[in-house]
Formats: sequence, C-alpha cells, structure tokens
Amino acid sequence: MNTLAILREVLQTVPGRLERLSKERVETRPSSSKWSPKEELGHLIDSAANNHQRIVRAQMENGLAMPGYEQERWVAIHDYQNRDWKELIGLWQAFNRELIAAAEAVPASAWQHTLTIANGAPVTLQFVFDDYLAHMRHHLEHIGIETDDIAARAA
Repeated sequence: MNTLAILREVLQTVPGRLERLSKERVETRPSSSKWSPKEELGHLIDSAANNHQRIVRAQMENGLAMPGYEQERWVAIHDYQNRDWKELIGLWQAFNRELIAAAEAVPASAWQHTLTIANGAPVTLQFVFDDYLAHMRHHLEHIGIETDDIAARAA
C-alpha cells in the first residue's frame, strides 16, 4: 500500500464529503464525553501538526525522542466546537499538504530511522506515517466519511 498516494487521494476526495455534512450533524456530540465531528476533525488537525513534526525531525535524526500530546486538552484549547466547519476543513487540508511535503522529502534510508513518542517503544518513521493514515481514516469513518473507496483507487 502506498500511504503517500492514499493520503493525496484522501485530500482530493474527503473535503467535498465533509462539506456535505449538515450543520446539525457536525455540531452534535454523541454524549457529553464524546467529541462532535467538529472536534474530531480538530483532533485530526492536531494530529497532523504533531505528526508533521515527527516526520520532519525523524528524517534528520535517527533515534529521536519526541513528546506525546494531550489530545483532549489540545481540542479544548483550540475550541473546535465553536469554529467554522469550512475553516476547519481548510485547516485540515492545509496541515496535511504540509505533512505530505515533508513526507515527500524523506530520503529512502530515513524511513527506517527510529523514534520514540512519549515513553513508547521505538518505532520507524515508516510506521509513524502508516499509523497516521490509519488513525486519520478511523476518525473520518467515525465522523461518517467513507474512505475504503479512496484507498482502493489509490492502490
């Protein structure tokens, strides 16, 4: 599976699907302890920002130690629930375009560089990138956006 090709295809296809969701749908929290689709897309923006840093830094340095991030606090700090839906879609696209640019710059040998995140076990940069896409697809599906057809087209 070519993760980079799938991510490019996701960025081409998903924004239109997100824009078709109703205002009521994107602002509704399933429960008081669950994120609304706005907050979940915001979480994906935060994830892109954190993973961009990992991709840039790990291609320059093997054996890097990176912090984790407190996703609940990040979502609360950015107040995604009260932000404009189209603005969030645009931010999500922009952050992921930047992440793609960083991934395209990774030398072939650097994909095997290792890094630790928080206090986790060492993982390769390739694992981080593949896991990022799987994480994104999981959250998009949870929001109600189908991605299997996108992955199939990009394969």
